[in-house]
Amino acid sequence: MFTAAGERGLAASGLSVGIMSATQGQYESAQFLLDLTQGARISSSDYSTATAPPLSVRDEGSQAVVEGWQAAVKRDASAPQLLRPGLLAGQIPGGGAYAGVSRESDIDSVLAADMSGRIAAFSLGTASTLPARAAALSASRQLVVVDLPTGVEGEADLRMLVRRRSPQELLLAIQRVPDARGGELLWTGAAGLTGNEAAGRRELTSQSTNERSLIVSVDVAPTILEHLGRLPIPADMRGERIATKGALDSGALTRLMARLHVIGGRRLKALGVLLACWALLVLLCAPWPQARGRALRAGALGVLWAPIAVLLPAAIEPSAAVEFATIAVVCLALGALTDLLMPWPRAPIAPALAAIVVLSFDALAGTQLLMRSVLGPNPILGARFYGIGNELKSGLAVLVFAAVAAALYPAVRGRRAALTMAAAGVVLAVVEGSARIGAGVGGVILVSFGTAVASTMLLSGTVTRRRALLAMTAPVVALVALAGLDLATAHGGGHFTGSVLHARSPQDIRDLIERRYGAAWDELKNHAMPFATALALGVSAYGVRRHARLLAPVVGDPAWLAALGGGLAAGAMGALAEDSGPVLLVVAVFALGCVVTYLWARPAGSPTNPTPAQTRSAASHRSLPAPPGPSDPAVVQPGA
Repeated sequence: MFTAAGERGLAASGLSVGIMSATQGQYESAQFLLDLTQGARISSSDYSTATAPPLSVRDEGSQAVVEGWQAAVKRDASAPQLLRPGLLAGQIPGGGAYAGVSRESDIDSVLAADMSGRIAAFSLGTASTLPARAAALSASRQLVVVDLPTGVEGEADLRMLVRRRSPQELLLAIQRVPDARGGELLWTGAAGLTGNEAAGRRELTSQSTNERSLIVSVDVAPTILEHLGRLPIPADMRGERIATKGALDSGALTRLMARLHVIGGRRLKALGVLLACWALLVLLCAPWPQARGRALRAGALGVLWAPIAVLLPAAIEPSAAVEFATIAVVCLALGALTDLLMPWPRAPIAPALAAIVVLSFDALAGTQLLMRSVLGPNPILGARFYGIGNELKSGLAVLVFAAVAAALYPAVRGRRAALTMAAAGVVLAVVEGSARIGAGVGGVILVSFGTAVASTMLLSGTVTRRRALLAMTAPVVALVALAGLDLATAHGGGHFTGSVLHARSPQDIRDLIERRYGAAWDELKNHAMPFATALALGVSAYGVRRHARLLAPVVGDPAWLAALGGGLAAGAMGALAEDSGPVLLVVAVFALGCVVTYLWARPAGSPTNPTPAQTRSAASHRSLPAPPGPSDPAVVQPGA
């Protein structure tokens, strides 16, 4: 049932309320309706044409036909996933019915169309007769779509339908918005959900989002079919049953809707303000070498603190200017405080530990701070609703590897150092991959590969074929472990088991791979990403070639070398494994740049503490400069 009522109208009608992700990408009502009928959806960029064909309804008396239906079916056939418009009504004996108001748009009747585009029962009349006509259709049809009028009249009709609903009837009310306004997120209400009759007004949720207050458009079809007992749910439907969780808090729900609409547009701006404030701080301190070094270290560490700093404005939901200022001030303050309290080069340990602990607590406690932050999964895009987003996965890998290097410094290659790096990588892989925390399959792949590379680099001796093979097979082993973790902790409802282990056929796996690489290719062509990717590749090549020079402040310490190598490997693997593609490489290289900046801003007089083995190794390589010191004029010392 469709209504123009917003959250207040739905809550006032006695319904449980949630926010529906209407589409994956830009909202278009025709595509939204088709997605509802088929119980599955993909990004608009994955179709042969970005927009759905025009749809209209031809009244044939007591029935109707959707014109443009065959064009929509043909377009769906070109998609990298099996999509079957009309699958919902096609599963219901007798088909679907529609009741609307004459002289108003009847496009919402598409939801009642079967797989041939035919609506089995079609009723138009005055607004005053709408509730009676809807009741009459409900007596003979199991699926009735009711198009309520806008404004006060529509809200009154909705309250009447709720009062007249029988205990066995499921009622869903979805906000209707025109295409021009955008409707990526829509208010949705429900009554009669299985097991929630006596629960009162609550907030909606589903396994598709694993987030309180959020559901997905494709959840509608399987919810209706399960309620009607039409089991099993067709394999081509990808949604999950809508449920309820927690008492309804209308104010909090309204604030969440407002927050989700703004976080996407604030991401790059927040980063830009942070970098600008860091640059300004360095310029102000430029005349004093020691202060300049502190400013460089504070800014580099501040960026590494960003995953934690962004949670504060997520909690208070301020204006854009206040959020940008808050993130910049908190990042730089935490960076300066960490540098003050922890000796160089130990400081990365603090933001790494804090990120692992705080992000895990946020996920397990359901506080939803990461989801509401500018570094969260950004649900308005309709592709990801929970867990650690792609922008953080490779950045966290770099941060954790740097923390291990900081803890081991000065390090000696050997089994102890390699096992320490491997243990930290396993912890991070669990955090990024667990269905209850990070829920990122790609995160497990990139972290396991980066960890394998870093651990291998820390083993004594040369890189053998066996070691290289172990590094290459590490992602496969990690995915097997992730499957077991999902089955043990999420009852098979995790992202990996839901998308891969529960795939219906090899075609499903092929479709999944095709969609992911299609999305990665689209990301590569997006805005400034070609330039950023080229710059990241160039910097990476330079860093690999001149790694000895990069690590001069730590005298080529093997743990720091492994951290940089593992971080770069994680970013490269993330670019190959994730649908955000080059974003993960760019983020990893940027984070590595901050780590190197911190190392090169070494405080004057701080000991490098090389081991005898390191000293001999440094002397044996002509390309490796001598350890920088306060009196060494051949080395640029930002902190001197």
